[in-house]
Amino acid sequence: MDESGDMGFSDKSSKWFLFTLVVVEDVRKIEKIIKKARNGLKKKYKRDYSELHAYNCDDITRAKILSKIADLNVVIMTTILNKKKVHVDLHNQKNYLYTYTANIILNRLIDTKIINTEQQISLVVDRKDTKKNLRENFISQITNAMHKHKHKKFSIELSASHNEKGLQVVDFISWAIFRKYERGDFEFYEIIRSKIIDEKLLFP
Repeated sequence: MDESGDMGFSDKSSKWFLFTLVVVEDVRKIEKIIKKARNGLKKKYKRDYSELHAYNCDDITRAKILSKIADLNVVIMTTILNKKKVHVDLHNQKNYLYTYTANIILNRLIDTKIINTEQQISLVVDRKDTKKNLRENFISQITNAMHKHKHKKFSIELSASHNEKGLQVVDFISWAIFRKYERGDFEFYEIIRSKIIDEKLLFP
């Protein structure tokens, strides 16, 4: 699971914030996409960047990676927060909004019954917040919510994206969906559109 946009509410902040969740049985299959894409890059790029991010790749690489994803047996879900509709009283409760949005997408994952309570679920989330207490609170709330839904075989890990090629794949997907909302650019979104089974807009 990865995020796009920010939780700010200033004129310079993004208009939208979203979480993107990719469900895959064998994470190695999506990791190979990043590995092959990186091997095909020029030496200078590989030297300057330890990982692939959609925002600093060219359009050819973006389209190639997204097309490879679309060929796999994956499920994509996304929850989009319309920040313009967020009540002003919540503007200073960014941690609450962050966890609330994450919980929504996981609840919808449960509601779709893509996974059952007997399956082992290992959720990897990009570790963007460096504050230990906030990370621990996020892990605790998400884990408790999943256990409440009888998913006892659930584990969550916050990891740096340069250590997880799977997160780099989700970054490209989340970037493509974010472009649709933030800039009205559907070009890359259309490549993976058929794999999106749930696209929930909060506060439409």
